[in-house]
Amino acid sequence: MVPKQLTLAGIRLQDNATFENFYAKQNQQVFAFLHDLFLSDENYTYLWGNTGAGCSHLLQASCHNAHDLNKQAMYLPLKEFIHLTPDVFENLEIMDLVAIDDIQCVAGKANWEEALFHLFNRLRANKCYLIIGANTPPNSLNILLPDLLSRLTWGITFKLNGLIDDDKVAALCMRATHRGMHMPEEVANYLLRHYSRTTSHLFTALDKLDLASLAQQRKLTIPFVKQVLS
Repeated sequence: MVPKQLTLAGIRLQDNATFENFYAKQNQQVFAFLHDLFLSDENYTYLWGNTGAGCSHLLQASCHNAHDLNKQAMYLPLKEFIHLTPDVFENLEIMDLVAIDDIQCVAGKANWEEALFHLFNRLRANKCYLIIGANTPPNSLNILLPDLLSRLTWGITFKLNGLIDDDKVAALCMRATHRGMHMPEEVANYLLRHYSRTTSHLFTALDKLDLASLAQQRKLTIPFVKQVLS
């Protein structure tokens, strides 16, 4: 049975943050590794990349995949927990997978660093899988606790590459297809030119277009996009 505090600590995974919905062209190696994570002898993985590179998506996708394999997994985005105490790390060693996002948010905070250090040791002792996500490599974090910094450099480290504009167009079209919509390339290009080049904003726009298209039974055209997003 999962302790009550784990239910309180966990964040609901985004339904669309799956491996099937991740455009992996620039990140094939890390995608393949995480997809088959439970076949690996390496229990600890560190991912880092700039905003929009897909780090949070892959951490959540790994948890979705664990659930599909009837394993227990917990996703912890630390930027949403910074107002809490490090008690959110208690009892996580019963999980098969723990995915900790935005570790840079607790770097330099002594109580969080100590709790994370002890969690790392408990997970390793129990042979649990741990994935940590950040916006910078481990040696660039402002970690105060030397033993924690040492732990963070263990295992496998992957840098996530951001999408170029052509890839963003392809990713938008792929996500639209997964939702049962057809997005012509000219519509995706219009979004990049006139709405945003940030992947998170583009995917949020796609969410709005999906709802509006379903409600109004409209195809994705440039005039329709203008109407919905104006």
